[in-house]
Amino acid sequence: MKVLSAAEIDAALDDLALIDRLDTLFRAGCEMPVRHHHPIREPLGPGSADAMLLLMPAWTTGRSGGSSGRVGVKVVTVFPDNGKRSLPSIYGQYLLLDGNTGATLALLDGTMLTKRRTACASGLASRYLSRPDASRLLMIGTGALAPELIRVHAKVRPIREVMIWGRTVSQAESLAARLSVSLPEAVGRPVTVRAVTDRKAAVGEADIISCATLSRAPLVEGDWLHEGQHVDLVGAYTPQMRESDDRAVQRARLYVDTRAGALKEGGDVVQPIASGVIGEAHVIADLFELSRGQQVGRAADDATSITLFKSVGAALEDLAAAELAVEMAVGATAR
Repeated sequence: MKVLSAAEIDAALDDLALIDRLDTLFRAGCEMPVRHHHPIREPLGPGSADAMLLLMPAWTTGRSGGSSGRVGVKVVTVFPDNGKRSLPSIYGQYLLLDGNTGATLALLDGTMLTKRRTACASGLASRYLSRPDASRLLMIGTGALAPELIRVHAKVRPIREVMIWGRTVSQAESLAARLSVSLPEAVGRPVTVRAVTDRKAAVGEADIISCATLSRAPLVEGDWLHEGQHVDLVGAYTPQMRESDDRAVQRARLYVDTRAGALKEGGDVVQPIASGVIGEAHVIADLFELSRGQQVGRAADDATSITLFKSVGAALEDLAAAELAVEMAVGATAR
């Protein structure tokens, strides 16, 4: 059995290769049951915070193309009281199994796997939805996903200017300083990175707006948007959260990673549907439909449409990333 740490996964995965792998698996499809949520009541005794066990399974088979198939499941625990003991509140591991025998193939760090596949799912959406000449990116949020999203967007499109907005200015400035050094090296061209404080003005300047926060109030307003922009909403993964207002969803051509997930979990879609601002038919396509050519994204000459992509994550993405990470790590060892 192969065991891959966070650092080993990070070294093994190439962003563009992972985007290609995600595209391939969305096109082929896989079995993907609804994720399991299991509450654990007061794990430390009466009065302690309830914990949560999350299970996200997916599998492929060899019935349709000669591959042996793979079975994978991500196990995530959320223990809110861990902060009182100086421990992370969230732990995640990914188990990859042989699709013919059920034998264990690998155990991978789930946190790094999730960061890399989440950013690359946005990269895949950007391939279909953002303008090919997009050169200015606004990142709203300064958490762990922010540098991943910035790097992936800058690899998919010719980004030459990155603006970073965060609620804490010092965190935005610190991230901008780090990326000013690492991003040009990662993408192989000059890129200017700076922190900004005027979110409205920055939205107006950007070609792509990426947002990864836990906000419960809109951070991207539809009246701030202009023709040709692409909005990438990655945070706000519960029905109670949202990163865009009703006007943004109304004005945009709306796409999601999976209809089953976004229509149930993503507040940016769930809330305007619940209030009657839009209907489910307002969602033009998900990544399954885009990758299969069943629906179209942005035409190459379309410089006017506003596109909005909402992702909540899918077990298919974990499976694709885990398979690729193991393949690349094994290949590197063999060399």
